[in-house]
Amino acid sequence: MRRLIGTVLTGLGMFLVVMALAMYFVVPGVAVKFPLNTYTVATLVGHDVSYFSSSKVTELSGVTMRITDTTQGDGSAGTTNIAVYNTFSNLYDETNKTTYEYTTSRLPFDRKTGELVNCCDAAVGGDTRVHLSGLGVLFPLGTKQQNYQVFNTTLNKPVTARYAGQTTFEGLTAYKFVSQISPTRFGTEQVPGSLIGSSQPNVTLGEYFQGTTTWLVNPTTGVPLAVTQQQHVGLRDASGTERLVLLDGTMRTTPSTEASLVHTVKGDVNLINLATKILPLIALIVGLIALIVGIALATIGGGEEIEEEADQYAGAGAY
Repeated sequence: MRRLIGTVLTGLGMFLVVMALAMYFVVPGVAVKFPLNTYTVATLVGHDVSYFSSSKVTELSGVTMRITDTTQGDGSAGTTNIAVYNTFSNLYDETNKTTYEYTTSRLPFDRKTGELVNCCDAAVGGDTRVHLSGLGVLFPLGTKQQNYQVFNTTLNKPVTARYAGQTTFEGLTAYKFVSQISPTRFGTEQVPGSLIGSSQPNVTLGEYFQGTTTWLVNPTTGVPLAVTQQQHVGLRDASGTERLVLLDGTMRTTPSTEASLVHTVKGDVNLINLATKILPLIALIVGLIALIVGIALATIGGGEEIEEEADQYAGAGAY
């Protein structure tokens, strides 16, 4: 009986050890991915923002500006490896109760690395000719302490997000990444000459963007927990002299947005750790114990059976 129990425990132990190794090495690559269906709303607010109001034909200053970023996953367009997120960003002047601008994007990306993919009707601002590259909405699952290329939807090209250290944010590990963009031309705009003191009826000026974006990213999930955006958009003439400020200000995620992100990420971190670390460790420990006990019982049981057989033979020889 001991030999039978030992054999069963040995088999069970081997199964649990193999399962633990599979859970540790295979599950993270197969099961842990960004979701296909998602719906999130993040809000950033900036005070003392300046911008040019086309309706009032003047520059407004001291404005409170709110950015509302809505992200919705298109589950039907996604696949095992690719997710497709539609984003809508609304820049709203809280002080004067008017919309400054809004932008839309359709961003397909790898469900593990976060790298953008050119498929599935990808577009930025309705332009499907844009070539996507770098990271889009999220950083990679298992974000590393390294620099990343992040796609900028104003410049329509990736920019470098430099790793700037590790910190703790509301009890979660966070990596800090900073992207600094020097004045970069991304388009042109025609304005009345009177706006810049020119005698010409209309003047074509270059649109320039510069700014600094800071992300605090949870490395396990790749989700930014807090974001700060400093932006300056202006119009420059052929000599490079700025003639008109279109937007200038710094905006950061609101406390309520950050609290919501932290709550969600803590739950996701616990689930990932449970599936990839805790359960494999438990299975490994139980499997090794079962394996050791099973081998011991099988060996002891086998020894006792040999002794019993020997006694039987000895007893038979006595007659």
